Amino acid sequence: MDTNAVTVVYKWTAKPGQLDALTGIYKGVTDAMKANEPGALAVHVYVSESEGAIYVRDEFADANAVGFHLQETAAPHFPSLLEVAEPGAFYFFGNVPSEMQAAVKGMGLAAEFCGHVAGFNR
Repeated sequence: MDTNAVTVVYKWTAKPGQLDALTGIYKGVTDAMKANEPGALAVHVYVSESEGAIYVRDEFADANAVGFHLQETAAPHFPSLLEVAEPGAFYFFGNVPSEMQAAVKGMGLAAEFCGHVAGFNR
């Protein structure tokens, strides 16, 4: 198991009538991550029609890859996202340095940071 990996799980709730716009923005984010972020190992976006929301799971090689994503890919999309949706809590699983934790909270995101204690991959 790679102990440097960081997984981020979070939710955006669309404003009324904006779910299609929200999913469209996230298709663009996903394309940008695939093309420009070698440290982004996986991204999966799930839509809940009943909640008018999307759930996202990002998997990164390490905290540096998370930092690159936040600065280079996420930041340009953030204003558009805030126009069409409200962010929920962001859960960071893995080793995230305190400086990056402060930067995430400085973005105004409700974030929880959780260190790994046990598990395995097959």
